[in-house]
Amino acid sequence: MGAMKWLVIFVLMGICSQAAVATGGIEVTVFSATSKTMVLRWTRVSGASSYKITVAPSASPNNHISYVTFGPNTVMGSVNSLSPNIMYKFTIEALDNSQVALSTAVLDSTTAPERMDPIQTVKPKDSTTFIVEFNLKTGATSYTVRVENANGFFREDTVSSSPAEIKSLTPYTEYTLSIMAVNSGGRSQPSSPVMAKTVLPPPQFSATSSPSNDSIIVSWDPVAYAVQYTLSIYKLGSNTTTKHNTTNTNLTFTGLDAGSLYHVKSYAWDPEGRKGDRSLCINQTTRPPMPSSVTVSMVMNNTVAGLSVSWELDQGVYGSINYHVMSDQNLTCNSTSRSCTLSPVGCGEVHKVQVTACNEAGPSYPSSPVVFVTYPCPPQSLALVESPEGNCTLTWDTVPHADSYSAFIKRGDGSEETCNTTGSNCTYHCECGYTYLMYVYAFNLAGSSPQGQVLNHTTLPCCPEGVSVSLVSTDTLEIKWMASRGAELYETRAVDGSQLILCNDTAPVCALSDLNCDSPYSVVVIPCNDISGCNRACPAHTKDTAPCMPTNLMLNPKNSSCVSVSWTANNRAATYTVSATGDGGEHNCTTSGNTCDITDLPCGSTYEVSVTATSAAGQSLPSFWDSLETEPCCPVSLTVDQVTQAMTNVSWSPAKGAHSFITSLTSSRGHARCHTKDSHCLMGCITCGTNYTVTMEAFSHSGRRSNCTYQGFSSSACCPSGVRLYRLHGNSLRVYWRGAGSSHSYITEMRASSNNHTCTASPGENSCDVSNVQCGDVYNVVVSPLTPDGSKVLFCPQRLYSVTCAGNEVGTVIFRGKRSVD
Repeated sequence: MGAMKWLVIFVLMGICSQAAVATGGIEVTVFSATSKTMVLRWTRVSGASSYKITVAPSASPNNHISYVTFGPNTVMGSVNSLSPNIMYKFTIEALDNSQVALSTAVLDSTTAPERMDPIQTVKPKDSTTFIVEFNLKTGATSYTVRVENANGFFREDTVSSSPAEIKSLTPYTEYTLSIMAVNSGGRSQPSSPVMAKTVLPPPQFSATSSPSNDSIIVSWDPVAYAVQYTLSIYKLGSNTTTKHNTTNTNLTFTGLDAGSLYHVKSYAWDPEGRKGDRSLCINQTTRPPMPSSVTVSMVMNNTVAGLSVSWELDQGVYGSINYHVMSDQNLTCNSTSRSCTLSPVGCGEVHKVQVTACNEAGPSYPSSPVVFVTYPCPPQSLALVESPEGNCTLTWDTVPHADSYSAFIKRGDGSEETCNTTGSNCTYHCECGYTYLMYVYAFNLAGSSPQGQVLNHTTLPCCPEGVSVSLVSTDTLEIKWMASRGAELYETRAVDGSQLILCNDTAPVCALSDLNCDSPYSVVVIPCNDISGCNRACPAHTKDTAPCMPTNLMLNPKNSSCVSVSWTANNRAATYTVSATGDGGEHNCTTSGNTCDITDLPCGSTYEVSVTATSAAGQSLPSFWDSLETEPCCPVSLTVDQVTQAMTNVSWSPAKGAHSFITSLTSSRGHARCHTKDSHCLMGCITCGTNYTVTMEAFSHSGRRSNCTYQGFSSSACCPSGVRLYRLHGNSLRVYWRGAGSSHSYITEMRASSNNHTCTASPGENSCDVSNVQCGDVYNVVVSPLTPDGSKVLFCPQRLYSVTCAGNEVGTVIFRGKRSVD
């Protein structure tokens, strides 16, 4: 039973065992060891009736000090009465019934160290840790501290030496502690127990704050069983720590420095008067001091106005300080430096400004308020009064918080005038034709107001200089002038007794047209602009228009070279000039009445006739034109050419002004006539050998006629008739005809393809002989009378004859017909 008890104990302890392999198959291991006992375990051997363990010190293996035998069914057994911390050799034999060893195993193992002395001291290190001190044991490689609480076994910790820390304990709890020595063989029996109790846990701070710049409030959660708390406070950078005791769970530290960092620690006291575990250090900063020496001034950022607020910095404060600046006009700004700008601010505002410093503890007390008045608002309701003397008075409304005013008057040419006053008006000299820009600034100690209302005033434009009025046409006056200052538009007026003509233009020139003729006009140029209106005080200029146009023009031709012109005139005083202009040049006559004759007009000319009136003011439009044609000219030359015995071709030279012609040939034996637009005509029904009178009528486009007479015309002699050709002796032929008279000579012409023959008959003769005629040819035979100048009449007909041969001589002559002359 004793062996089994120890067996159970060592199994529970779970000590690791050594092992040995036996010769013959048995195996043995150390199951557990104490300082005086060794428990071995082996494997079962077939046929074994018992197992024997023999023990000898390893230092003297032949000195057997003990042995023990176990039955065949036992595989684990203990060896007792050993010495602590000794290396032993264990021999295990499996014996049969004859006590013969079937298998043997040898194992060397050490017993555990000797039992430890009780733990000397147990000190709390903190609320969850003990520091234990104990006497070391020879042969021990480590130590096991057994910790038990009121509920029994708690845990075992392995430590290497003394002192040692036992951690992860429960605060303010009582524990029983014992210690065991451990070596490779096992561990010793536990020492006698000692009692110890952990201390209170550290207070846990729940909140810290600084309600003012000289105080800090801390609070913590209650610690169970605590009867008192001790808190210590230390300022960063100082050498002094102050302690405070309290039974409450909060404490207020007062009399501290503003803007400083403080460290606070705490611990609790238990009813036994023991000091508990110290808390972690917490940091708390007091609120910063109140800003001082606050100043306010105006600043501008681009076009936005603001208040620049500055103050003194306290260099002794800890950490970063944020400054909050606030105006009672709901403007705020923040800064980490010594200045800040409140923006935007307007004109004429009264601000009460305070600065508050802030750190992680909270805000300081606000600084003493500084009252600041911004620059004044710009004056409004600007108005201008212009006097006839050329002075202008600018007025405005006064504004609050303004000490003085400056009025600026800028003229359009760039000049500028300034007026400083404490009142509400300024007077300055203003000239015509300028645009004035006026604005007023108000001033106070904060500076100048913004530019406010700008009054734009343009004085009346100046009257134009260098005005000239000239007549450019009969009913149009052109007015020119030098551009006047300030004028954007010119209104030009022309007034006579019954008419008003207006002209509006931006150019310094104007044409007034459709005026009444022969009338005096009063002309005035009025300069205007869109802003100030028109200057109607400018002087007028008088100018007469040209005479009226003559009317009812009438032409009355007196003869072929003179025409009488009359018209209706209604001008006050004018001279009239009649002009006849055409292809025959220009012809004039002048009178102060209403009729005039134009003479020496050439024939065949066309004229446009008009009348113009002239006075000192100018010249009228010409009257409406009337057309005039003089009688056409007769052709200078006329020629009559006889084409046939009964037809002539009459032609003539060009005749100026002539549009058509009637040409007549007149004789006692009859007449011929032709009417044509051409310069020639073919005239028939002419009798040969007759004298004709030649006349012509030339007509103009309008039907005016000129009678023309020319040298008479005599028609040519008549061609002979009955022309015959007769054969004579040899190669001769006779041409015979019947003559129309005895006063003409005749010429006979015979033409063949290879030869020609001619013979002439004297007046009164009616035949002619031709010799050396070539037989076998065809001959064209023409007999023509000769004119007095010896020329041949060309239009007599031809006769065609074939001349045959009789041997080498002319044979029969055959008539083959007749034809006209080629």
